[in-house]
Amino acid sequence: MSEIRALLADTAEKLFSARVTKELITAAEGGRFPAHLWSEVEEAGLTQALVPEAKGGSGLGFEDAAVVLQIAARHAAPIPLGESLIAACLLAESGLDIPDGPLAFAGANLEAVPWGRDIRHVVMVAGGKLRLYRRADLKVTEGRNLALEPRDALALGQAKPIAEAKSGADPLLLGAFLRSLQIAGAMAALVDIGVGYANERVQFGKPIGKYQAIQHQLAELAAESAAADVAARAAARALDHGQNATQAIAAAKIRAGEAAGRGPRIAHQVMGAIGFTYEHHLHFLTRRLWAWRAEYGHETAWAEKLGAEICRGGAEGFWPALVGR
Repeated sequence: MSEIRALLADTAEKLFSARVTKELITAAEGGRFPAHLWSEVEEAGLTQALVPEAKGGSGLGFEDAAVVLQIAARHAAPIPLGESLIAACLLAESGLDIPDGPLAFAGANLEAVPWGRDIRHVVMVAGGKLRLYRRADLKVTEGRNLALEPRDALALGQAKPIAEAKSGADPLLLGAFLRSLQIAGAMAALVDIGVGYANERVQFGKPIGKYQAIQHQLAELAAESAAADVAARAAARALDHGQNATQAIAAAKIRAGEAAGRGPRIAHQVMGAIGFTYEHHLHFLTRRLWAWRAEYGHETAWAEKLGAEICRGGAEGFWPALVGR
C-alpha cells in the first residue's frame, strides 16, 4: 500500500470507527441525515480525493479513493460519500466549480437518486452534456431502498441548470463501479464479524470456530470477500490507467453481485438466530449488500453487456480481453 493510501485508510478508519455507531445508523434510517458526520468527512478532505490539486482537491486516483469508499461501506456509513466523490470528479473534469455540501450524480433518469432529499446539488449527465442543478430547485418524491437509504425521485420541472459543460461520462458505469467497491467493503466487514463471533461463541465446550464445518463456511466467506475486492480494485486501476474500464467495471459488478448473494447467506448461517435480530450490527450490512447488488444493474445484465462487448472484439480480441491487456 502506498504511503498516501495508507494515510487515507488511517484517516477514514479512525473517523468512521469513532463516529458511525448503531445509534447514528438507526437515526439515519429513521430520516435524520448525519450532518455532523458529513461535516467531519468534508473537513478531513475525503470528499475531494478525486479532485485535482489545482481545484483544491487531493489529486488522487480511483485506486486511492477506493480505500476510503470501502472503509465507509465496511462501517455502513449512512452518507453519500461515494456519490459526492464521483460527482465532484465529473465537475472537475468538465472544468466546472465544485459546490459545497453533499452531491449526487445521475443520468437522464432521476427516479432513484441517492440521498436526493439531503444533497445540495445533483450532476446530471445525459446526451453528452453535464448539467448541474440545485436540489432546492427540484421537486423531491421520497423513497428508500432495502437498506432504508434515501433513493428519491427528482423532477426538474422548470428548473434551469446553474452550470453545464460537455461530458462523455457514463453514470450507469460509474454507479456500478461505486456499488462494486461498497459491496467489497461490506463483505470485508462480514468476514470480520463472522470470524469474531466464531471465536467467541462456545458450543459443546469449545468455540464454534474450532469446528471444521464452521471453518469451511468462513473460508468460503473470505474467498467471496477477496474475489469482490480484487475485481473492484482492478476496475479502479482500469479507470486510473485509461484501460477498457467498461469491461473491468462490468466484471467487478458481476463478481461483487455474486458475493453479495452468497456472503450474507453464509454469515447468517454461521451466526444463527442472533444475526437476524435488529439489535445486532449484521443486518445493517446484509441489507446494504442486497440493495447495492440490485442498484446500477444486476449481475445478469452486466454479464450480457460484457459478453456482447467481448464478442464485438472478434476472435483476435478475445484473449487480450480475457487477460486484461
